[in-house]
Amino acid sequence: MHYLVISFSHKNSTLVQREKLAFVDDASKKNILEKIKSNSFVQEVFLLSTCNRVELYCSCICTEESTQYILELLAMHANESVDDLKLRADIFDDYGAIHHFFSVASSLDSMVVGETQIAGQLKDAFRFSYDNGHCAARLGRALQAAQKCAAEIRNATDISSRPVSVASVAVAQAKECVESFAGKKVLVIGSGEMSVITCKHLSAAGADVTIMNRTFSKATQIAKECNVKARSYEEIKDAINEYPILFTSTGSLSPIITDELIETCTFDRYWFDMAVPRDIECETKTWGIHLYQMDDLKEIVSENISMREDEARTSFVLISRHTTAFFETLKALSIEPLIKDLYTRAYRAASDESNRVVEAGYLPKEYDKVIQKATQQALKRFLHPFASRMRDGSDPMRIDSLIQALGFLMAKEEGEELSQNSCKYYSKGD
Repeated sequence: MHYLVISFSHKNSTLVQREKLAFVDDASKKNILEKIKSNSFVQEVFLLSTCNRVELYCSCICTEESTQYILELLAMHANESVDDLKLRADIFDDYGAIHHFFSVASSLDSMVVGETQIAGQLKDAFRFSYDNGHCAARLGRALQAAQKCAAEIRNATDISSRPVSVASVAVAQAKECVESFAGKKVLVIGSGEMSVITCKHLSAAGADVTIMNRTFSKATQIAKECNVKARSYEEIKDAINEYPILFTSTGSLSPIITDELIETCTFDRYWFDMAVPRDIECETKTWGIHLYQMDDLKEIVSENISMREDEARTSFVLISRHTTAFFETLKALSIEPLIKDLYTRAYRAASDESNRVVEAGYLPKEYDKVIQKATQQALKRFLHPFASRMRDGSDPMRIDSLIQALGFLMAKEEGEELSQNSCKYYSKGD
């Protein structure tokens, strides 16, 4: 069994490319997960689709076959060629896959290093797939280890001492544009976590913030939480032409703001589109609008990364340690039941032979326990170096081959399998 991660992120794909690959609603997520899970080579899978990345996390039998199949599905979804996706994708397997998993969970692979949203996004992505029957213990074990790794990094470094997100970076950029938010009218469209963070930052900075969403009840709920105003989405055409500063982060599949809605204004407008797919599609020069989108925030992100280089180096050392420890744990989970089964069979054979010798009258019955103890001790001494080699020398990435070989060697008669107790730890459904 292998781990596999196929990644499209801000590191290898443009905003337009990520938009094509994005899965923004539950129906499309369920559809792609069902198709991937139907492949005989894929045992477990979950999908992480955010504004900065589209990634598939898998447990599979064959990484090459699984990769090709998944890329073909993504190519159809994004209307792109398989070859183009293959050239652009970052593909990780086994150790590399887990190392990447831990890096993402620890926010070291994020556009804004140290941001706190990704941990929850990963957990939600796994839960969605789990609830729909597409992943189980193997990916669950990896997620638990990733969360443990991320927690240690947060405690051991200052990488998240000042929590940041794409939303906070966008707000920082807006502040540079207008110098001060005090008394400035700002419109925020959307009801997700990005919008909530944006409202909180702006409100704390003294801005006059209004939240707008298709579902007005959600807008009023956020308004109450963040101490801002709420406005009906039906007034979007008027609103976008009244506010000098605008932030959008919706789940719309198509732009919500186009040239048809925009009117000429006497003041400069600063718009920040934090959505993937994009919320805003307009001719900015015609309307005198300063538009910032995801990829436009890279300069601030670069500064963020440079400020945290020392913390990042320390973090990657911890990630490598946790990755190695994770595979050591997998090895123990797989090898220990094998060793136990080996000793159990050996002791059973010793007991049977001791009983046979006593029952045949070769030795007195009062020596029965002594004989059994002596034979078991001899077998234990004989098996110990083999067990040590199995614990210390087995490669967790090739554990299935070792299990099959030992299963064949340990079978008493043709067709016999390893005990059910040992097999449950490393079956394909693990």
